[in-house]
Amino acid sequence: MKNSGNTSSRTLVIIPTYNEAENIERLIRAILSRYDERLDVLVIDDNSPDGTAEIVESIKKNDGRVKLLRRPGKLGLGTAYLDGFRYALNSGYDRIMEMDADFSHDPESIAPLLAAMDDADLVIGSRYVNNTVNVVNWPLSRLILSKAASIYTRVITGMPVYDPTGGFKCFSAKVLRAIDLDRVHSQGYSFQIEMNFRAWKRGFVIREIPIVFVDRTVGKSKMTRKNILEAVWMVWWLKLLSILRLL
Repeated sequence: MKNSGNTSSRTLVIIPTYNEAENIERLIRAILSRYDERLDVLVIDDNSPDGTAEIVESIKKNDGRVKLLRRPGKLGLGTAYLDGFRYALNSGYDRIMEMDADFSHDPESIAPLLAAMDDADLVIGSRYVNNTVNVVNWPLSRLILSKAASIYTRVITGMPVYDPTGGFKCFSAKVLRAIDLDRVHSQGYSFQIEMNFRAWKRGFVIREIPIVFVDRTVGKSKMTRKNILEAVWMVWWLKLLSILRLL
């Protein structure tokens, strides 16, 4: 399938990496083989010691659709996406996607996300929309934690999103331009919550479409206790900012 959604739109898929040498080449080639020249891939690497950036660099030399941003150290998921958003806006992309590097997000699912953008400003690939649970290879404890976090976020913020921590999504460039990216400081799960919330409070149309999330089979998870705790208090902080009209 060689399709990248709207015939006039340019899309950038942002993939943050840290020690993803076992996955990154397969993922990039899987994306490029399915979508045409209107879709590019930007890898943002945090100085991975396993040579992830070098692998991307070798692909980049032979394919102009592959972009690479090297960062000096492990600076976090949130700042990686913010750097990617700024790159996308400065480069004139119309649609900007977030995607994990470990095949948790199926490259085949890029197409339905882009198609849904025809009548939305932000599309989220959702594990929990329509009262379903589409997760593979997670232990029960992690599933309960994730589902509870989603319910907790909806209750506290009032945001009508079933999967607020999901990291497979597509923004219209106008959403990212409307959000002051310099005021976004959260990481991990809370980064996803914050970006969704800021978009929602600005009146943008958010859609969720079902995806199947498959936990990584190669490499190690980057989730930490710090990410979880940050998400717990971040929803209250966002609620306060909203009340004070400081978003």
